[in-house]
Amino acid sequence: MAHRLLPGRRSLLKGSLAVSAGLALPAFTRSGRPSAEWGVQAGDVTRDSALVWVRSDRPARMIVETSATESFRTVRRVRGPLIGPGTDFTGTARLRGLPPGEQVHYRVLLADPDDPRRTSAPVAGTFRTVPDRRRDGVRFVWSGDLAGQGWGINPAFGGYRIFDAMARLDPDFFLFSGDTVYADGPVAATAELPDGSLWRNVTTEEKSKVAETLAEFRGNFRYNLLDVNLRRFNARVPSIVQWDDHEVRNNWYPGQRIADTDTRYTEKSVDVLAARARRAFGEYFPVPTLRPGAREGRVHRVLRQGPLLDVFVLDMRTYRNANSPGDQTVDPQGILGREQLDWLKRELARSRAVWKVIAADMPVGLVVPDTTEGRPHVEAVAQGDPGAPLGRELQIAELLRFVKHRRITGTVWLTADVHHTSAQHYRPERAAFGDFEPFWEFVSGPLNAGAFPATALDGTFGPERVFVKAPDTANVSPAGGYQFFGEVDIDGDSGELTVRLREMDGTVLFRKTLQPGLVGQ
Repeated sequence: MAHRLLPGRRSLLKGSLAVSAGLALPAFTRSGRPSAEWGVQAGDVTRDSALVWVRSDRPARMIVETSATESFRTVRRVRGPLIGPGTDFTGTARLRGLPPGEQVHYRVLLADPDDPRRTSAPVAGTFRTVPDRRRDGVRFVWSGDLAGQGWGINPAFGGYRIFDAMARLDPDFFLFSGDTVYADGPVAATAELPDGSLWRNVTTEEKSKVAETLAEFRGNFRYNLLDVNLRRFNARVPSIVQWDDHEVRNNWYPGQRIADTDTRYTEKSVDVLAARARRAFGEYFPVPTLRPGAREGRVHRVLRQGPLLDVFVLDMRTYRNANSPGDQTVDPQGILGREQLDWLKRELARSRAVWKVIAADMPVGLVVPDTTEGRPHVEAVAQGDPGAPLGRELQIAELLRFVKHRRITGTVWLTADVHHTSAQHYRPERAAFGDFEPFWEFVSGPLNAGAFPATALDGTFGPERVFVKAPDTANVSPAGGYQFFGEVDIDGDSGELTVRLREMDGTVLFRKTLQPGLVGQ
């Protein structure tokens, strides 16, 4: 394996991970200088650029200093935005002109707008830029579904300790595969465990009810940053983030109206809720296609990670049609929308990377039902009929056919959403629809949420579940195990891609190595 581990990164990780796993909650004061107690994070790192994020406790000018060493002996200073209440005191600065394939150390300072000499204590982070050289290799981790089903930050459990296990692998980035918050999932002070003991949550006002207002959505993103493990991880591992349903509401789709019988919500328009959630999402994650404070923008994008890897980030929520039984024989809108599907086909066709990871926020062949409206509708792609493609399956069939006929090599699907981990292999010989090449889909998660039994497979695209680990009962707490993340390791010499499905402590449950340059395998 030719993946580099630079001394600066190793020493920084060693020091950070030795910190107690106990919770260190931000303690704010409005006197004196500005404060950045919510930590820093970097996102969508390229060969020569990155986004850096921070949150202040008051209006401030964001300043970012970068250096080749963690001593910051020589620095380059970037003047960031003036941040204030319009973005909930969050700010994002773009760093440009960075050296490819190098460790970059950065620190963020917040300056008083009225007196620039009054600055916060610096908050430091680090990331690696994307290499130009193939031999450097790529390693990243992925997962999703953070703090759902009422299982929030429990200091006695060690908080979101799965993030420390991911950090120990020294990944180049973290692919956050959706359900980054549970805006529809209030967190109570306690929850009873099967043995009669209590799970004790950190609680906040915004997490005491379902999110409806912009302030409540912002509070959901802020809640997760109370966890010291996550803040420490954010400072050391850059992210590529996408969203799914729980950033807004369970199983939502555009144009949906919330039933009058659901008294938790006074705002009945899901489009209104989604606009507020999208704005908060763009404020709390460094995503270049979402401008902080804006109501518009897009989540889907492609991240080119050097000669070995392109990551195609999908949005299977914003452009979908209404959930239904999924038995339509014509369905041009599907789960991606026509514009996003055409974009994906163009970008796949022009990709020259050895591997093309399709980062989907929902699985292809796993049946995910939606009964929130009292009817058996389809929430994801598969609708349970193993026959020819119907409903949203038609759009996926179109994409798979395109990949085959354009002889696009190295496609791998990664997802989360279903709160267990598994590996599915799809083959046309087993399928009702056979005009595609074999491919793999790997599922991981949750991060700190309820775990659920494995869902049924739909035979339309011929999946075989090669591996699965899931509980037998629903909503198993993090204390009961079944918390998962995945690792992808691309060797710089051979070009082989190895997927490892891991448990919360990092134990490897399943491993699969794929060979480069093949159409289907």
